[in-house]
Amino acid sequence: MYGLEKSPKAPFQFDLEIELKKDPSKAKVMLKSVDEKIQEIKNILRQGKATEDFDNYGILLNGYVALQKVLKKIEAKK
Repeated sequence: MYGLEKSPKAPFQFDLEIELKKDPSKAKVMLKSVDEKIQEIKNILRQGKATEDFDNYGILLNGYVALQKVLKKIEAKK
């Protein structure tokens, strides 16, 4: 009322998302690299070699999966 209503906010964009929109080829290279890292970590966890680092590898895997989601989100917006 009388100019006090809330204006719609723009959707949140990650800094990485803004940067990769400028250079789409970089996004494809990063996505391929992230996929390879995820597979490496999954193989390490399946083998069960590093039991003392198991939790750390799990955390690292979750981080890479989150990055992969952001990169796929950027590709889908094109």
